[in-house]
Amino acid sequence: MRGLDVSAYQETVDWSAVAADGASFAYVKATEGTSYISSRFTQQYDGAAAAGLIRGAYHFARPDKASGSAQADYFVDHGGAWQPDGKTLPGVLDIEATRGLPTCYGVSPSATVRWIASFDDEYRRRTGRHPVINTNTSWWSQCTGNSSAFAATNLIWIGSWTGTPHPLPNGWSSYAFWQTSDSGTFPGDQDVFNGTEQDLRNLAANGTYTPPPPPPAGAWPIVQQGYSGRQVTTVQYLLNAHGAALSVDGSFGTATHDAVVAFQTRNQLTPDGIVGPKTWQALITTVKEGDHGPAVRAAQTELKAHGAALSVDGSFGTATHDAVVAFQTRNQLTPDGIVGPSTWLALVN
Repeated sequence: MRGLDVSAYQETVDWSAVAADGASFAYVKATEGTSYISSRFTQQYDGAAAAGLIRGAYHFARPDKASGSAQADYFVDHGGAWQPDGKTLPGVLDIEATRGLPTCYGVSPSATVRWIASFDDEYRRRTGRHPVINTNTSWWSQCTGNSSAFAATNLIWIGSWTGTPHPLPNGWSSYAFWQTSDSGTFPGDQDVFNGTEQDLRNLAANGTYTPPPPPPAGAWPIVQQGYSGRQVTTVQYLLNAHGAALSVDGSFGTATHDAVVAFQTRNQLTPDGIVGPKTWQALITTVKEGDHGPAVRAAQTELKAHGAALSVDGSFGTATHDAVVAFQTRNQLTPDGIVGPSTWLALVN
């Protein structure tokens, strides 16, 4: 399920258009510290609900300011409360770096963990639910000492613009939300919810849910609208190899979605615009030395992402062959220099 998060930076949001473009949920900034309330909060929060989106509020943490419990109270008192009405998502503690300030706000890892626990305890006391924690793995590792203290109780909303939500912070095996990009189809940041529409509704109704486990190693990835990064680039090259005329920019927007639907329709696949296992298996094209074109570029892109020093020129020459053999050898594949189904699977996973 696709969604977005916004703040006062998004001064006007056409929520009807956002819903029409496929958003199912939204998170809206409510507060920061104990002195800031977003001037756009009520307009955005109520506007999202009026358009039929399930919505929630988030608080931007300032561990260098007031205590965690004081900030939790400020958040709940100014829009961050949760209620089991089926349309309100649990509140979020957004804790990450702020430009221009020390990365960890000058707070030690142990003190940061205590601060988060204080916020968590007070939010739970006030609402009956743990807040979702929104962070990124780099910040969490550095500023909490890679703590796993909250993994068993708090859902994680991971920020990662690399095309994959992994690796997750210590202790979490799966995520609830993933911020995939800071721009895209919707205003503000682009997000996905790791579950079905019913899971999302259950989260709003109950204040908790269990995210699905991560896919097993060796599974074809899921790539869909709102995503960005290496896997999207590969999909775009492969679609072009099958006749599409896409700009290969690594951003899965409307044009890429429509090209996927057209490809799926031609190949008697469910035309949902999502690149899952069956669509991957139809898209991949075996390439070998002497071949040219977008499918070769796709393979070269993946090989570069795995450490090869290649030019993405669409020409499968000796350097590409040797890079394939090296990759296959490292991954216990037959080192034949041919990019076939098993090598594609290892490359894109």
